Amino acid sequence: MADLPTWKTINHACLVFTPGNTVEYLTGDWRSMRPERTEEKCVKCGECWMYCPDAAIFIDERGYYAVDYDYCKGCGICAKECPHGAIFMVEECE
Repeated sequence: MADLPTWKTINHACLVFTPGNTVEYLTGDWRSMRPERTEEKCVKCGECWMYCPDAAIFIDERGYYAVDYDYCKGCGICAKECPHGAIFMVEECE
């Protein structure tokens, strides 16, 4: 019990005191929906990348924008903002 943090040592108001530490936490585990992309409709405009609040979208080796499912929380913003309808949400299955 002595190793547990006390109220004096816990970060206040969920502040992040160590920048860049979020890569240590895989936040995509609790997603219920995930984005999928139709490659034929994608024009590589980058809108999905620009609007992703979790920085879970990256450019793959062919220049397409892909989703890093380790960090995607399934919010659907990328699908909503895609001007070409190339991204759609599907139910997450295990």
